Amino acid sequence: MAGARGNGEGSIYQRSSDRRWLGVVTIGRNSNGRVVRKTVSAKTRSEVVGKLKKLQRQLDDGLPAPDLKMTVAQLLNQWHDDVLRHQVAASAALSYWTIAKHHIIPILGSKRIVNLTTVDIDRLLSSKLDSGLSVSTVQRIRGVLGQAIDQGIRWGCVNRNVARLSRSPKQQRREGRTLTYEQARSLLKELEGHRHEALYSLMLSTGLRRGEALGLKWQDFDEPARVVSVRRQLNREGGTLVTADTKTARSRRSVNLPRGLVSLLLEHRKRQEEERIVMDELWTETGFIFTTNFGTPVDPRNLNRDFAIICQRAGLDHWHPYELRHSAASLMLASGVKLQVVSEVLGHASIRMTADVYGHILAPDREAAADAMDKALWNGV
Repeated sequence: MAGARGNGEGSIYQRSSDRRWLGVVTIGRNSNGRVVRKTVSAKTRSEVVGKLKKLQRQLDDGLPAPDLKMTVAQLLNQWHDDVLRHQVAASAALSYWTIAKHHIIPILGSKRIVNLTTVDIDRLLSSKLDSGLSVSTVQRIRGVLGQAIDQGIRWGCVNRNVARLSRSPKQQRREGRTLTYEQARSLLKELEGHRHEALYSLMLSTGLRRGEALGLKWQDFDEPARVVSVRRQLNREGGTLVTADTKTARSRRSVNLPRGLVSLLLEHRKRQEEERIVMDELWTETGFIFTTNFGTPVDPRNLNRDFAIICQRAGLDHWHPYELRHSAASLMLASGVKLQVVSEVLGHASIRMTADVYGHILAPDREAAADAMDKALWNGV
């Protein structure tokens, strides 16, 4: 049964099979010149009129017509298969998909993307926090959904990102542990003669990430300049060790080395050359600075276990290799190295990130600034 049509409403009619009202509006022509139409439906005629007017406003504003049928699960799958896999490392893509598969799709997967609301997102995040997930994990859930919807906007499936409009849970930043000067020296003492003495010393003195240090090759080491160039990282993806790009563009950097560390690297190279001769045909030439007895890359997981044993022997309890990076930054700042320089050495995306993490160490500098102004303006009174 056809109904009357008002100006700008498009074609409106009531379907006889289920008595639902349908509205059809022409949105343009495809590449073959054929007319393309979009259909909306509702229980009442007034609802259809409202949907058609909203759609027409979007078209008038130059926005693409949303895909009214695509579900959240379909969007996440298509985003992963067609875009995400080609933009990030395989390990990162797997992490994103794990979040989608276990935390988003079971709850919101069947919902049509155009019907998704900010209330839905906030309710999802709240339920995940109540289930005991950490704030950082819940933030990742929101981030994954937000990126997928961003792609949906590019594809014309939806016109706004309700995930970005939701409130991200806040997490109180905790100050990470850092080795004191005395603890650092105890660690170096325990490392003397150890197979990975140069590796751990490198991480402690420069703040290189574990993957960055393990990804270094001898071609990256400029002995005369006392510099290593960070160009890749070594990661485990599934059951395979692979090299990948650095974490960010700023992570690709050149790092100056302390003279003591250069000596350790030269000793390490000499020992590696001796191992190559002994192993003969069993040796696999990979070019990595830090290798196993057979020349193959060092598994990051083995490094974690090995470092824990070393720390216990040094009387330091349990520490993780990543905490060497935090210790390096803290010790540099405590020694008076400028914040900007520390940020560049660490390869942080911005100096603000460095300040957020290590700002508490700069208290003496802030106090010195206040004392300087006291002397300049009030003659030290």
